[in-house]
Amino acid sequence: MHEFNSLDWDDLKVFLQAARGGSLGSAAKRLRVDQSTISRRIAHLESTLGAALFERSPSGLRVNEVGERLLCHADRIESAVIAMREEVQSGGGRTAGRVRLGTMEGIASLYLASRFSALRRQHPGLTVELLTSPQAVSVNRREADLFLSFFQPRGQGMVSERIGCFQLGLYGSRSYLEREGMPEKPAELSRHSFVTYIDDLIQLDSVRWLDDIIRSPTVSFHSNSMIAQMNAAAGGLGLVLLPSFAVAGRDDLIAVLHDKLSTSREVWINVHSDLQFVPRIRAVSGFLKATFKSDPLMQADTSGRKMLDALLVTDPAAPALQD
Repeated sequence: MHEFNSLDWDDLKVFLQAARGGSLGSAAKRLRVDQSTISRRIAHLESTLGAALFERSPSGLRVNEVGERLLCHADRIESAVIAMREEVQSGGGRTAGRVRLGTMEGIASLYLASRFSALRRQHPGLTVELLTSPQAVSVNRREADLFLSFFQPRGQGMVSERIGCFQLGLYGSRSYLEREGMPEKPAELSRHSFVTYIDDLIQLDSVRWLDDIIRSPTVSFHSNSMIAQMNAAAGGLGLVLLPSFAVAGRDDLIAVLHDKLSTSREVWINVHSDLQFVPRIRAVSGFLKATFKSDPLMQADTSGRKMLDALLVTDPAAPALQD
């Protein structure tokens, strides 16, 4: 480490992004520079420290033992820089800046997006970036400032709070139900078709909600998009299990067996401990908490995760209830 006094924070930023993303390309995209700049910065850092930091392969970059040790220190330096920047920027007492909120497509598009105008009126200098993702968004890797999830993520340095719970129920279009009949009890669902996710593309088990109420359904349509599933069901392709917030205000989908079959999901807001008291972050998280608290659809009863008379199985010999 013969040139340690010349250690450059810009080199460390590049190292952090390359380590988190596992490639030069991901770091370049995140930092909005070209790959040659990323490569040059990493080479300069390795020269400064007198040690290689990555194992390089055709599949990308992987931090080695030295890199792992540096990563711990670089994380702490990044946290200090963020804290310093936030303190300086919020010195005027005005809540302003950008906040990136990561969450799933359905709740982002069908619930949150239309509500952020109220936040904008409260804080005109605040801009929300709503990131939709089929997988968990890591606040620890700075992929977003806040992550709204249907489960409580685990991770060092992360602060999580449960802010709501919504119910999910079966829905079908009028045309489908006129054609196939309205089921009166769960056992009658064995002759119905369902719309659901593409199983091998599911990256979060929390969206496997159809599994909560029915085993081995007959599926007529798959999509990795909840919005596409909803529209397919509205077009008459089959029954679909949807969150209550997704169908609010729609009259083209009819509730099916809601007094006998339903499930629920909790909603958690997650933030890195470095950012939890930052004014712009507190403004967005406070707005989300207040929005969910005031909405009965987002305060479902959680006394039991499932409410069912019976769990339908397509095999009559299979057990009636799922543990």
